[in-house]
Amino acid sequence: MIKGFAMLKIGSVGIIEKEYLEEVTTGKKLAMGPLDAIVRPIAVAPCTSDLHTCYEGGIGERTNMFLGHEAVGEILEVGELVKDFKVGDKVIAPAITPDWNAENSQRGFAQHSGGALSGWKFSNFKDGVFADRFHVNDADGNLAHLPEGVDPVDAVMLCDMITTGFHCAENA
Repeated sequence: MIKGFAMLKIGSVGIIEKEYLEEVTTGKKLAMGPLDAIVRPIAVAPCTSDLHTCYEGGIGERTNMFLGHEAVGEILEVGELVKDFKVGDKVIAPAITPDWNAENSQRGFAQHSGGALSGWKFSNFKDGVFADRFHVNDADGNLAHLPEGVDPVDAVMLCDMITTGFHCAENA
């Protein structure tokens, strides 16, 4: 079982347990792929997007979806094709985790590979990081090693705020 903090429906949140992580828009079980990783959170941060999602329905109705998209964690499992990470590594997981091999990503539109905002997967299209473990697609492209000596609580600020700032500057 997986336990975490979830959006139960628009306007309602709580702690729940589920059998598996899922794609919340389809209800399909998230399968561990050869390029993926399973991560245990060490430090997480709430975002105003979580509030907009839960209390204003910013992305539409979601039920029993683990929230959160900002985390530093420890790798519990990696797919057989993951090259840069191993079990036990401490990692930074960014808010946006595109499918880097998709055509739109290769053309420079990683945040929108597969459709508008589809690079924003955690607590949008799939369960987020406010659970005792979370799934990261394309681990080699979407995770970064936590540098030695960097406090995970400090590093969690890199997951969304810094990357959003860089993205805005690049688009400007």
